[in-house]
Amino acid sequence: MAARTGEEFLKGLRGQREIWVDGERVADVVDHPALAGAAGTLAAVFDLQHEHADICLTADPETGESMNLSHMPPASRDDVLRRHACLEKIAEFSVGLMGRTPDYLNVTLAGFAGGAPEWAVNGNDEGAQNLVAYQKALRRADWSLTHAIVPPTADKVQGDTPRPGDEVTLRRIEKTTHGILVRGSKALATLAPFADEIAIYPRTPLPAGSEAYALAFCIPMSTPGLKFICRDSMSSPSNRFDRPLSSRFDEQDAFVIFDDVEIPRDRVFIDGNLAVYNRVMTTSWMPNITQQTMIRATVKLDFAWGLARRMAQAINAADPGTQQLLGELWAYAEFARSAVLAAETEAREYGNGFWAPDPRPLNALRCMLPVWFPRVNEILSLMGAHYMLATPRAAQFDDPALAALCDEFLSGAGDIGAERRARIFRLAWDFTNSEMGGRNLQYERFYLGSAGRNLQRAFTVADPTRADRLVDRFLNEPIEE
Repeated sequence: MAARTGEEFLKGLRGQREIWVDGERVADVVDHPALAGAAGTLAAVFDLQHEHADICLTADPETGESMNLSHMPPASRDDVLRRHACLEKIAEFSVGLMGRTPDYLNVTLAGFAGGAPEWAVNGNDEGAQNLVAYQKALRRADWSLTHAIVPPTADKVQGDTPRPGDEVTLRRIEKTTHGILVRGSKALATLAPFADEIAIYPRTPLPAGSEAYALAFCIPMSTPGLKFICRDSMSSPSNRFDRPLSSRFDEQDAFVIFDDVEIPRDRVFIDGNLAVYNRVMTTSWMPNITQQTMIRATVKLDFAWGLARRMAQAINAADPGTQQLLGELWAYAEFARSAVLAAETEAREYGNGFWAPDPRPLNALRCMLPVWFPRVNEILSLMGAHYMLATPRAAQFDDPALAALCDEFLSGAGDIGAERRARIFRLAWDFTNSEMGGRNLQYERFYLGSAGRNLQRAFTVADPTRADRLVDRFLNEPIEE
C-alpha cells in the first residue's frame, strides 16, 4: 500500500491493544474522550502528506508507490534539504507541540536502514537484514510507530544502566522456536495510543555481562503481553476557544510492560550482541534524527515568539522591558534556525551512501534547548501577567448581556475586542500553564537528554583542534628576557 490517509490511519487504531488511561482500559482509542482529539489531529497529519504531496511525498524506489519523504534515507545533500521541507510542514501543523509525530520514527528507522552495515558487524548479519526488511515494510504500510528506549530507574544508587540481575528492565529470558521471549519494562512510549507498532532499540552503551538487555526489535501494538500504562490525560474535551492546544495536541506518554512477550525472529534486529548494541547509536543516529527534532524546535520557538508579539499588541505593550523579552524570544528562534541551516549545509556522507547533517550545531542545540524552553515559558508567563487569568470562556461570550459587558470592560488596545483578546491570552495559558503546557515543559527539559548530561557529553564529541591552536599560539611562544 502507499502513503496512508487519515481515514486509513484511524481504521488501523481500532484493533485490539492494551492501553490504560485515567485508570481504565480503553476499548476504542479513536472515540475515547481522552484520546479522540489527538487521534483526529494525527489523522489530519496523514492527510497533510496528500494535501502537500509536492513537499511531503516521493516514490518508493522499489515499488514506485508514494511514500512520505521521512521514510527516505537521504543519499545526497539535496535529499537532506528535501526532507527538511517535509519535516517542517509536519511540525508546523502542531506548531512543534507534538514531539513524536510519526515522522520522528520514520526518520529514525530510515537512518538505521541507511546505515545498515553498522548493524551487520560482529556476526549480526541476520539482524541487519531483518532491520532493512522491516524498514521497507514500514514505509510501504506507512505505519505509525512509538518507541521506548529508557531503562526504568528503581534505585538511583544502582545507576541508570541495566546490569545483570536487574529484573525490572526489559530483557530476554529465553529463546523460543519462533524467536525470543522477553520480560520487563521500558519508558517512555510517547504516542503509544496512536501507534500501530512499537520500536525498541539502543540508547546508551551496556557493560559486559548485560547481553540479555541488549535488544532491538519492532512488534505490533496488539502483541499479546504488551501493556501500556498512560499518564493522566491532559486532553481537554472543551471547545478550541477555551483550550485551543490541549484539545487536540496531547500525544500521550506511556510506561510499557512486557509481560512475557514473544518476539518473532524476523522482527529481531539485535539479540544480545553487545558490540553492535554499543556502536549503532554513536555514528549517524544523532545527526540524522536531530534534524527532525530541531526543525520541530525552530517551529515551536517561532510560534512562541509570534504568540508573544500578539500578547504585546493586544494591550499595546511597547515598553523597553517588553521589547527586551520579545527580542530574547526572537534570538532563541534565530539561533535554532541558523544552527539547523549550518548543519544541513555541512551535511556529509556517513558511509553506505547515507547522508545526514553535520552534528556539531545540532549537538549545541541539544545542550541549550532544555534551558531555553523553560525560559520561553517564563517570558510568556511574565508578559501574560494577570491578563492570562482574566479571560472569559466561549460560553460567556454566548450570553448577549455578558458579552456586551466583556466588550465594555475586557477589550484590548485599539480595535481588539474582548473576544479576540481572550483568545490570545487563552492560547498563551494553554501553551505555558495548563496541564498540557506543564507536560510539554517537562518534556522539553528531557527531550533528548537533560541540559546537564548533554553539556557533559559535549566534551567527548566536540572538536577542540582550532581552540587549542588559538591558545597554543600564546602558550608555546618563546619567552623573551
